[in-house]
Amino acid sequence: MNRAFSRKKDKTWMHTPEALSKHYIPYNAKFLGSTEVEQPKGTEVVRDAVRKLKFARHIKKSEGQKIPKVELQISIYGVKILEPKTKEVQHNCQLHRISFCADDKTDKRIFTFICKDSESNKHLCYVFDSEKCAEEITLTIGQAFDLAYRKFLESGGKDVETRKQIAGMQKRIQDLETENMELKNKVQDLENRLRITHVSSSPAGSVTGKSPSTDIFDMVPFSPISQPSPTPTRNGTQIPPVPSRSAEIKRDLFGAEPFDPFNCGAGDFPPDIQSKLDEMQEGFKMGLTLEGTVFCLDPLDSRC
Repeated sequence: MNRAFSRKKDKTWMHTPEALSKHYIPYNAKFLGSTEVEQPKGTEVVRDAVRKLKFARHIKKSEGQKIPKVELQISIYGVKILEPKTKEVQHNCQLHRISFCADDKTDKRIFTFICKDSESNKHLCYVFDSEKCAEEITLTIGQAFDLAYRKFLESGGKDVETRKQIAGMQKRIQDLETENMELKNKVQDLENRLRITHVSSSPAGSVTGKSPSTDIFDMVPFSPISQPSPTPTRNGTQIPPVPSRSAEIKRDLFGAEPFDPFNCGAGDFPPDIQSKLDEMQEGFKMGLTLEGTVFCLDPLDSRC
């Protein structure tokens, strides 16, 4: 994998692996906003995004609007941008979609990262203002990316393969249940035919088997699975037997089959398991570029 970490060799990771894999590292910052960029990485790309968002910030400041404060939660799963008080998630940037992260050496407050949007597939540059923590946040994102990449190599492919095996087993169980139901219907149909044939071949007036019990009105109790016995009419003829229902699946008046939550076809399983794996693999293959360089034109107003 071509992972480019352009940082000084004397820089080491600042947090334990457990802190990023089992929990998250929180940071407070001011969110200048996000803007679409044409490239997934590059100092020039970041410089243009910062210039654009700085200009928009000055316009909002002249109108009396303040820069909103946010909380960043960094883990091996991504970077979450939350509202500090309500903890409402405003943006959830998956880590394998982040391709570039940089802090400004001339202004310790500014850092940015570029992330590919999951819906529009556009590259968005997020710009933040943090009080002397820009470099630390940049390195934390780099450490989270490194841990996530290792975890993906260890268990990512195995998890997807396990899902495929479970889906195959569920499909096999469904086929067996369908086959079993068809055999039961065939057996029931044969029993109905034998019962009708036996009743039709018996002599008229003879009683075969035990007559069913009756209620206080001398009526035979209704049974949905029992076949009505042939009753002779006044002229001596018999009522023709009611034909048995076919073994086809029952449908409603609109012609739709009844819903069964335990029977689902192979098409009901998520078809994008492999595509999700390919997307993560492509994201990690692109890698994360960490840079500490001069990219802004002039420092932000410290009074904001």
